[in-house]
Amino acid sequence: MTPGPNERVMRGDAPRRLIVLRHGETTHNAAGVWQGQLDSPLSERGVEQAAAAARALAAFSPVLVVASDLSRAAVTGETVARVDGIPFSTDERFREIHAGAWQGLTGEQVRAGYPEDMDRLLRGDDFRRGGHGESVADVASRCRAGVEALLADLAPGECAVVATHGVAGRALAADLVGIDQRTSWLALGGLGNCHWAELVEGRAGWRIQTWNQSAATASAAGDGLA
Repeated sequence: MTPGPNERVMRGDAPRRLIVLRHGETTHNAAGVWQGQLDSPLSERGVEQAAAAARALAAFSPVLVVASDLSRAAVTGETVARVDGIPFSTDERFREIHAGAWQGLTGEQVRAGYPEDMDRLLRGDDFRRGGHGESVADVASRCRAGVEALLADLAPGECAVVATHGVAGRALAADLVGIDQRTSWLALGGLGNCHWAELVEGRAGWRIQTWNQSAATASAAGDGLA
């Protein structure tokens, strides 16, 4: 049986870390399109963001990278893994929320076609996106299953990177630290493209060490400027 966080801390093991990384900018991001599980590629800027994030995340000495199988996250994750030549794999459980009929529409089109749903979204209500898509609770459940499989192979003191998406990343982080999804939706700002959350395992479970970090902010902190 894998020891729990309390047992690991009590015996003095170094904490495990998870980096929950959002993918780089895509052509759909740049155009303001709801992507959901559409497989849009990284833009030129997104490729540059992934390379910068990979260099910054090398400081955590990750031992493996697992990514959503959607290409924007998979390419981002593979870029991170390539820096130190560490194992890389994909897992569809880390995909973005399926946004149903909203996928492929611009934000303005969704607002015009689904005004009541947009109001519900702003209130933090959870419901199936675009009529037949997923809820945030659905996403949190499958992402948590994916991360539990990953953690089974992560030893004390080791760090892993999960390259995923905006909604999926926030849902996963909130679930790991025990924040309800409505509070998370309203209180935690969204992860920017190629921004990440650092989660550290402690005596009482997981905690968010940093939120919405990027290569630029990590560099500034290292220079003593932030």
